[in-house]
Amino acid sequence: MSQASAAAAPDMPHVEWSRQASIYQVNIRQHTKEGTLRAFAADLPRIRKMGVDILWFMPLQPIGKKERKGGLGSYYSISDYTAVNPEFGTLDDAKAMVKEAHALGFKLILDWVPNHTAWDHPWTTQHKDWYKLNDKGEIFPVTFLEGAEPEYWTDVVALDYRSEGLRKAMIAAMAFWLKDVGLDGFRCDVASLVPTDFWERARSELDKIKPVFMLAESDKPELHRRAFDMSYSWDLADVFKDIGKGKAGAREMQAWLKAQNEGTAAKVYPGHAYRMRFTSNHDFNSWHGTDAELYGDAYQALAVLSFTLPGMPLIYGGQEARLGKRLAFFEKDQVAWQNYELQGFYTELLALKKNNPALANGQYGAKAEPLDTGNDKVFAFRRQQGGNVVTVAVNLSAAEQTYRLDGAIEKLAPWRWAIAAKR
Repeated sequence: MSQASAAAAPDMPHVEWSRQASIYQVNIRQHTKEGTLRAFAADLPRIRKMGVDILWFMPLQPIGKKERKGGLGSYYSISDYTAVNPEFGTLDDAKAMVKEAHALGFKLILDWVPNHTAWDHPWTTQHKDWYKLNDKGEIFPVTFLEGAEPEYWTDVVALDYRSEGLRKAMIAAMAFWLKDVGLDGFRCDVASLVPTDFWERARSELDKIKPVFMLAESDKPELHRRAFDMSYSWDLADVFKDIGKGKAGAREMQAWLKAQNEGTAAKVYPGHAYRMRFTSNHDFNSWHGTDAELYGDAYQALAVLSFTLPGMPLIYGGQEARLGKRLAFFEKDQVAWQNYELQGFYTELLALKKNNPALANGQYGAKAEPLDTGNDKVFAFRRQQGGNVVTVAVNLSAAEQTYRLDGAIEKLAPWRWAIAAKR
């Protein structure tokens, strides 16, 4: 499917509970001292009180032992799709946690790893033909040779979606988590490495069990045609990183917004596409840097933009405590919660998102219209839906700025913002 035809795809409805929602990523291993599902469940009321709607859990399944990285291994090296990692607890623990979360009003999605398995997944011996093989007919590590330097994911082996048996088995495993555990959807790892026609089939079959919510770790437009509700907005994340480095500011944000409204993004993404806006996630935190490292004093201003621009905002578990370290990926490394320094900040943003129809996701919200501030250091826009009007101005500089908005002269301190919501 071409990018142009993806943009012209017919309107796709989304589950009602996603339309005004925000999402929170849960790293079970690092969330609590115990690193278990039971221990995490005790924190559910606090997270719900913040205003979070959707919980995205990193993979909960057992991790392969062969070629394991580090002491505990990567969550994304799965040895059994329909079991729970003993490190986190039992399948009954998962079911109980889901029940508690649902009772509080949460919806839950599970990180799904469809592209590869651990070396010691039973399929590697029972169904060798479900895997990509080298010239010798051997299963081999996931390998990427297209970039400037070769990349090898040594702890995992790639699945081959030419196999009908694999397709059926993968959908059956996903269905298990919906029917037996009670989950509400999936975040799909490296979704663009799996054929789009598989995703469209999977979505159709899963929706027959219950209407699901699907997040693609991809920015491939065609995935929005009939498979995924939401995709990653790395484009905005890249601008945020440049702002943090001092290489970009309000001008670059204006250019980004123009692309969303009438440029490349507007032409390739259908109007119903949810785009996930974020300042961090497990990959950013562990491999790229903490919020302080990536953005410095600009961090909260950028978080404000992630919540108010079109799209669904993400909080990575621990950001409300100003997560100040890169969490180890293959070892135990608990979040230091301390005094939950930014919990009030995020609670206000979550309420703003939920209480203003103009800020709804996808086709349910309003377009962001740029505003002229007379100052190229201040980025401003307005979203209006009916009588609901949300106006946002953000100083994307390290100096106080004076700007003009709606005929008034205003001032903003370095990296500060002003939000006006009329209902």
